Amino acid sequence: MAAKRTLEQQIAVFGESGSGKTVLLSSFYGALQEPAFLDRSVYRVSADDVGQGIRLHSNYLGMRDDGRRPALTAFASTAYRFSATFRGTSPKKAAVDALRLVWHDYPGEWFAESPSSPTEQRRRADTFRSMLGADVALLLVDAQRLIDEAGQEEKYLRLLLTNIRNGMLSLRDELLPDGKPLQDFPRIWVLALSKSDLLPDMDVYAFRDLVVGKAGSDLDALRRAVEELVESTEALSLGQDFVLLSSARFDAGTIRVSDRVGVDLVHPMAAVLPLETHVRWASLKTLPSKVADALLGSVDGMAGVLAGHKLPLPGPLGLLVGLLGPDVAKAAAELAGGKLKDAHATALRRKEYAAATLAAFKMALERAEKDKVLLRSPR
Repeated sequence: MAAKRTLEQQIAVFGESGSGKTVLLSSFYGALQEPAFLDRSVYRVSADDVGQGIRLHSNYLGMRDDGRRPALTAFASTAYRFSATFRGTSPKKAAVDALRLVWHDYPGEWFAESPSSPTEQRRRADTFRSMLGADVALLLVDAQRLIDEAGQEEKYLRLLLTNIRNGMLSLRDELLPDGKPLQDFPRIWVLALSKSDLLPDMDVYAFRDLVVGKAGSDLDALRRAVEELVESTEALSLGQDFVLLSSARFDAGTIRVSDRVGVDLVHPMAAVLPLETHVRWASLKTLPSKVADALLGSVDGMAGVLAGHKLPLPGPLGLLVGLLGPDVAKAAAELAGGKLKDAHATALRRKEYAAATLAAFKMALERAEKDKVLLRSPR
């Protein structure tokens, strides 16, 4: 049962079978259990389902200690719930008790294969329907498949995007039984290069250029297919955000789990991208008011922690919050650079760890952009 003051963010992960979803999830969770992380962090992450947590941690330890990859078929159509709880904070003083990340995993083969029965078709629709509450979707592009098709990468990219588009269209009637477009839907789709360690010379700009250059028309076709499902297409970002991911470095007989790229951005992307992006969209005058209200409502809790009275903002941003009154979302979304560092330091000094964690998430995204690991849409 959810804690009374838990802020929840959801992320949906789409990728073909073998694209690295299982390794990514295991690497994400296992690294958070390492003593080095626990010693320096102000929060601890645990799986709400103890059995899931043990399985993920075991997968991670198998990679770290024995160079053993997790089984490919370990996970299927499952939601994983991870709660970050803060230490050393008075429950009465804390703005929230925990941050929860819900990670939806969608079986990759469901995009590439037709349902074998009406029952499987219903399972696919039910699974996808359960993911509609996610704000962010990660669409994995497999670096190994790009290498296999070197020089003709469009073969793989076009097939990947076409399979996902066709999968979406096949679910249309079940997701829209009354024909009305959905208000709740993952509106931020991030293209993610999985196994990026296999292409060490490719930064996020080169990845973007490869996808757009080789399969731009198919990316646009996928966007238009998603537009058929969602209300207010102005509030949709697909193919404009990119990230590099590598769960570990795989050498002969060894797996170096400490040598990762982008995995630590998953939680920050789930929490911060909706805050920043939804506020921008809600500022548009073209959105229906109920859609704009829903977008702001989805990030209101995060903004309240990051920019509310628990975290006084320095300088002009503090004044902005005062002028906006309860509408602190815009100020929180625009917090950046030196002011963000000041806000992080202030939160740590006051032991307001939820605010400090969200500020640290924003700082992680800024660093990733400078390192050319992440590319965020400006709109």
